[in-house]
Order: sequence, then C-alpha cells, then structure tokens
Amino acid sequence: MSGYIPASLRAEVVLRANDRCEYCLLAQAGRAAQFHIDHVIPVTSGGQTVSDNLALACVACSLRKAAKVHATDPATSEAVTVFNPRQQRWTEHFRWEGFHIVGLTPTGRATIEALNMNRALMVAIREEEDLLGRHPASSS
Repeated sequence: MSGYIPASLRAEVVLRANDRCEYCLLAQAGRAAQFHIDHVIPVTSGGQTVSDNLALACVACSLRKAAKVHATDPATSEAVTVFNPRQQRWTEHFRWEGFHIVGLTPTGRATIEALNMNRALMVAIREEEDLLGRHPASSS
C-alpha cells in the first residue's frame, strides 16, 4: 500500500489511540490542527500503510519524528530505535514528572530528545491541559 490512508483506517487509528498523540500523549481535543497519522516505520524505509504500522501523532511529534527510526540516547550517545507505539508500551519507556516526560530507557530518552518533547511550549500546554482535566497524568 502507498502512503494514502483511507478514512476507515484513520478512524481505527484515532479510536485505538483514544484521540491522543501516541508519542507525547497530548489530547486532540482543543487543538486547532488535526493530528497526523504517522507511519511508525516510514514508507521510505519499507513501512506499509496498515493498522499495525500506524500511530496517531500530534503535529509537533509527527514533524519532528519525520522518517526517523533511530535516535541518539543522550545518556550514552548510542543510536537506538525511536519509540514504537505499536510494539512497545509507553509506560515501559516513559513516565510523568509533573508536566515533563522522563525517559526510563535508552529508547525513551532518545525519543524525548529527538521529538523535543519537553520544550517550554509543550510543558505550558500540558499545564493548561491539566487545568482542563485532559493531562494524561491527571486524567488516568
């Protein structure tokens, strides 16, 4: 399959993700821009447009991830795989520390760094989301 994503497949991905970015867990609710459907393994690297290779991603995570499948763990300078929401559990690689995402593994740390998940704007958005009861740490 190509990069085209049929509406029914998009709906399946959105439902499975509970309408949240599968990388930073930002809720789609209240966002002006529609979240992207990310090819976890990019089409350019042989990834297919099938449910098992698709993840819901906020615009920021999607654009920063782009075609990355590897990133550098800032603690070890080793190249590791970027977090794969289809094969890995978020809670095994990340945890919340207030409004910051903390990497628990090389993959978690590298993904946070590559997607710049704790930049000031995202932390401010998470604070706002918390006030609305939509921050994942406050709504779980």
